[in-house]
Amino acid sequence: MAPSLLQAYRRRWWMAVTAVIENLLCSAVLLGWGSLLIMLKREGFYSHLCSANESVVVSLGNTTDGEVEEWLSCVDQEEMLNLGFTIGSFLLSATTLPLGILMDKFGPRPLRLVGSSCFGLSCVMMAVSAYDPHVLSALIFLALSLNGFGGICLTFTSLTLPNMFGALSSTVMSLMIGSYASSAVTFPGVKLIYDAGVSFQVIMWMWAGLAGFVFFNCFLNWPPEGFPTPDEVDYSKILKLLELPASEQKSAEERLNQKNGDIQHSTEKLPNGPDAAPNNIPFRRSVFSPIFLWSLVTMGMSQLRIIFFMGAMNKMLEFMVTHGETHPSEELLIEAEQKVSFYSSIFGTLQLLCLVTCPLIGYIMDWKMKDCEEEKIIPGTEQKKTSGPTRDSKIQKVTNAMRAFILTNMLLLAFGCCCLIDSLPLQILTFILHTMVRGFIHSCCGGLYAAVYPSNHFGTLTGLQSMISAVIALLQQPLFIAMVGPLQGDPYWINLGLLILSLAGFLLPGYLFYNRKQLIREKADRDKRAAGQELQALNHSEANGHKPHSNGLAAVEA
Repeated sequence: MAPSLLQAYRRRWWMAVTAVIENLLCSAVLLGWGSLLIMLKREGFYSHLCSANESVVVSLGNTTDGEVEEWLSCVDQEEMLNLGFTIGSFLLSATTLPLGILMDKFGPRPLRLVGSSCFGLSCVMMAVSAYDPHVLSALIFLALSLNGFGGICLTFTSLTLPNMFGALSSTVMSLMIGSYASSAVTFPGVKLIYDAGVSFQVIMWMWAGLAGFVFFNCFLNWPPEGFPTPDEVDYSKILKLLELPASEQKSAEERLNQKNGDIQHSTEKLPNGPDAAPNNIPFRRSVFSPIFLWSLVTMGMSQLRIIFFMGAMNKMLEFMVTHGETHPSEELLIEAEQKVSFYSSIFGTLQLLCLVTCPLIGYIMDWKMKDCEEEKIIPGTEQKKTSGPTRDSKIQKVTNAMRAFILTNMLLLAFGCCCLIDSLPLQILTFILHTMVRGFIHSCCGGLYAAVYPSNHFGTLTGLQSMISAVIALLQQPLFIAMVGPLQGDPYWINLGLLILSLAGFLLPGYLFYNRKQLIREKADRDKRAAGQELQALNHSEANGHKPHSNGLAAVEA
């Protein structure tokens, strides 16, 4: 029942819209762990670990029945639940490399089916365990693990879908990454429904049903093979098929396959590339290319900066209120708690901004791509004609990526400067810049890999980069320990050091600028050689007494 590539191309807008919604509701929802933690504690998960002497009774306030809802909370309970979150969030990032390898080999369809199944099963486990949390609390570990693994499967497979959109591929890619980054607001939204009186079990069963929709949507609409890039398949063939009546499409597709090769396995390259098909490029060459190596430096540094702020944000806000007083008064502690809670809620809400701002970086990555030259072979001859303006596609891709990374790194520097200023109201601007950078940096990297590397390398390269960046981001733990220990909660010197380290992000756009100059020189040399060969052929024709003719084409003056 899997659709063909032709059918999938016809449904590409439906697949893109549903993929954005599915990412928003089912991908990296664990990033909103703070809200889920409160719900799990209120449901009584691991509350049996809290003894009467060491536990704290938390009061919610008046419920709909006029009673005060209370639940136990203790350090042991929080440690167990946070251990489950650690396992789930680890799978959310550490499995990217094997997933990328599997996706490059088998395509996105089977991984998306497995991912939606795992996510649905995680919701079922949380719903079932909530009926008797004193006995079934241990299921939360497996549930959170499946949640993280299923979420990253859905995210990863959606990153290949933009290949179907040609000149809009980077914009669609940014929407996919933006919906992934914005999924952190899902659990806060679910908590609002939970606070309104809907039971935790009902919410999880409904979420499992949503995962079932994701499964059947993929089963009915996603083709068994991966989505080739416009550099690897001529989508104009598919457009010609779509213009025909449905009754004639099958026979027309067979004729095109016989004449031009199978559409689903076409490896036609656009001009200005190597003669070899991109699928024949060895993976080793992609891994050790300067662009990928410099992207590791930029992404690792950016991830460390972003993750450290997310982990230490509450302590930073608290320090801005208490100013590092050794023995603050009770009133000051209450004020600090209220301010931290208020600004944390603002930060969580602003995560949805990723979905709005990411298309901006996608627009930059797609800038003037429609104006790029397209060379076509004239039927019956070996000559090539250029239609439209003479803007080189590869040079334009590198130029757009360079501009996108420069903008992202400028925003990262502005974010670092705001972190150094001891002002609570200014932190709202800091939150906005953090959210923009978090979405921009992934959109830039994904768009760059999709533009420069073959599609059968995209998943593995993205997974390898994500895994290495996650390892570098582990440095945030010793930085946090240093901040709350020797620095006594003052983040100034750590933020200053990270600001200086952020300058390393300009190394990648610097190399892209150098690479762009090389591509321009190579194109000039090719054009010069082509003009020389044309002039030589013309002179040879005149020497043999043949009158040159244009075969119906306008003469081109050198």
